[in-house]
Amino acid sequence: MKRPVEFVLFVLVALMFVQCARRGNPTGGPEDETPPVLIRALPELNSTQFDDSRIRLYFDEYIKLNKLKEQLIISPPLPSSAYTISPQGSAAKYIQIDLRDSLRANTTYSFNFGQSIVDNNEGNPYPYFKYVLSTGDYVDSLIVRGTIGDALKREAENFVSVMLYEVDSTYTDSIIYKQQPTYLTNTLDSLALFEISNVRAGQFLLVAQKDIANNYTFDQQVDKVAFASAFIELPTDSLYHLDLFLEQPDFAFGRSYQAGQNRIGFGYTGDPEGIALELATPLPDSVETTQSFDKKTDTLYFWYKNLQKDSLQFVLTKDTLRKEIVHRLRPEALDSLTLSASHNGMIDLADSLRITTTTPIQSIDNALMKLVDKDTVAVPFDVFLEDPHSLRFDFEVLPNDNYQLALFPGAVTDFFESTNDTLQYRLKTPSRIDYGSIYLQVFDVPSYPIIIQLTDERERVVRSLYATEPQGRYPFLLLKPNKYYVRVILDENQNGIWDPGRYLEGRMPEPVFHYEPLLDVRANWELQERFSVK
Repeated sequence: MKRPVEFVLFVLVALMFVQCARRGNPTGGPEDETPPVLIRALPELNSTQFDDSRIRLYFDEYIKLNKLKEQLIISPPLPSSAYTISPQGSAAKYIQIDLRDSLRANTTYSFNFGQSIVDNNEGNPYPYFKYVLSTGDYVDSLIVRGTIGDALKREAENFVSVMLYEVDSTYTDSIIYKQQPTYLTNTLDSLALFEISNVRAGQFLLVAQKDIANNYTFDQQVDKVAFASAFIELPTDSLYHLDLFLEQPDFAFGRSYQAGQNRIGFGYTGDPEGIALELATPLPDSVETTQSFDKKTDTLYFWYKNLQKDSLQFVLTKDTLRKEIVHRLRPEALDSLTLSASHNGMIDLADSLRITTTTPIQSIDNALMKLVDKDTVAVPFDVFLEDPHSLRFDFEVLPNDNYQLALFPGAVTDFFESTNDTLQYRLKTPSRIDYGSIYLQVFDVPSYPIIIQLTDERERVVRSLYATEPQGRYPFLLLKPNKYYVRVILDENQNGIWDPGRYLEGRMPEPVFHYEPLLDVRANWELQERFSVK
């Protein structure tokens, strides 16, 4: 009996040791959330009289550089060929900046690393670390602060460059097109706030730009821009607000190209209103021509038939611009007549049916068109040629109905005298209770006329109303159930559209006011809203 008792005691003691051993197993400890710390800089932060070609920044742990190209902001800017930064792609306890060119004399430089410096293990960033030095006797310390918005949309974009150009004897209005700024910062991916620090006293032009090419110069074709209405004087305590907008590009003629066997395309940029295209090559009477626009692709098309030529000479004019083009004809695929309807089997009660064609329409014959409802009763309609490629059918669209539009052969004849085959378009309409409505009151309006726009969540315009004077309510009826925003535009030049600004003219964009709530329109539902425009 003694031996079994001893054996049991031995087993119990062994189990106790096992449990103790289990409790002592390492778990790795808490996750490291401490960012790297700068422990030394050569030369020191805020050094003066800098004339070296190398900078070293030492940290308390191994670090890596993450997205340095996106995050690093050097002010005043340096071309990428003027410096190298290491390590790239590996870890080290220091950052080394090698300068290939001399820095400007008597200038304060700042190297803002954003959040690109992270520790090697956990990726904890050293947030917005900035290294500053001066090639002069002192470090400039003035600051310009402000906010960034969008002139038309509700939210500003991120990664916006904000720039100061010194107004001195060399300053010209076109400086933002040709030269890099004197000082620079970037909003990066944070809130739309900016701060340009370590600036010297003086007079400056303040500009913001969504710099697509990251070259710190303004490209009117693609870059949004904003600017202060007057030069700023430093030092200042003012807080500046800049609203970005995309300018209407200057008009320019592009090249010609063979778009089809009997079609020449002429590209352009800017507003095409007033373009004139003249054929300078004499042609016999048997040759027929016509023209049409494709504003989606910024192209003017010249169509022709019965032409026996190797080349054609054209003269393009708009306002004071004139361009002569000699176009050599080349073989291409033939254009053929195709008709496409704007609907997908369903038409809204507030809509019209549109049919587009691939070739210009020469004539239409209403007698070869027939529209009937679900009881096969003929429905009266009007058909309009909106442009050389588009037909609009207007008729009373009733709820809970079915329509069938028939186009018989010859209903549409194009420029090449091709006609349509028999085509059938079937349409359904919703019930009135499938829609919602918004009744909007607008008050405290600074001036009229105004444009009231209803947009979807992506700020694409769904409906638009124009008002030349105050009225009680502005109705938006027969709306599809969806979520909508409202904005009001002051149409200062009374042309019926929102006009962006113009930097070289010093013209600001037309004011836009946003109604803050996102309106949830439901079926068979009516919203009553009051919008104070301030």
